[in-house]
Amino acid sequence: MIIVNSFFLALGQIGDHRFRKVLLIGVGLTFALLFGFTSAVVWGAGLFVGDTVTLPWIGTVTWVGNVLSWALLPLMLLLSVVLMVPVASAITSMFLDEVAQAVEDRHYPQLPKVPGVSFMDGLADTLSFLGVLIAANLLALILYVVFTPLAPLIFWGLNGFLLGREYFTLAAMRRLGREGARKLRAQHMPTIWIAGTLMAVPLSVPVVNLLVPIIGAATFTHIFHGLNDRARARGQS
Repeated sequence: MIIVNSFFLALGQIGDHRFRKVLLIGVGLTFALLFGFTSAVVWGAGLFVGDTVTLPWIGTVTWVGNVLSWALLPLMLLLSVVLMVPVASAITSMFLDEVAQAVEDRHYPQLPKVPGVSFMDGLADTLSFLGVLIAANLLALILYVVFTPLAPLIFWGLNGFLLGREYFTLAAMRRLGREGARKLRAQHMPTIWIAGTLMAVPLSVPVVNLLVPIIGAATFTHIFHGLNDRARARGQS
């Protein structure tokens, strides 16, 4: 029940100007990063191979570098589609402290203010999360091929686990610190994984998937407060 309530509370705040700001920044940086990565790979392939190559019985073939570069372009575009949401989620996570603060300002105004996450700490967490997301999703491509009928379930389960773990930790760290967030997360990992998987399902829907990082961050802020309140109530009883 806590997952459903948290989701609808988050959805009801989607018009918040701070939500829109984080969305625009995250999507803009994501497109810029993927475009730069694709361009660098295509350019590097042409530079590495060169314009000519000599083949047995055929002789010298020209324009090989250009042909290879253009052949790699569709592959990189495909990978960009696969990695779009993981990359967007990771980049957006650098700004999710603002989303969490917007949620607390509206729904938990009685709480004391907390110092915001510094840019360097946010950047470090983002790079770490980005590396894990990209590596996991690239490795999952193998599983998608081997277990094609189960590909959607693998995608949802994998990204649900990663998104739930990261977003809950980000929300909890603001109030409990990194170690306190880890302990609370360990106690409620099944709930967090289920909530993360429900967030991951819309990742398969174009356009809607770009809202997932924002809705996810807001949802997990509510989930954190719900679970933390329960833990404190148990400790007092």
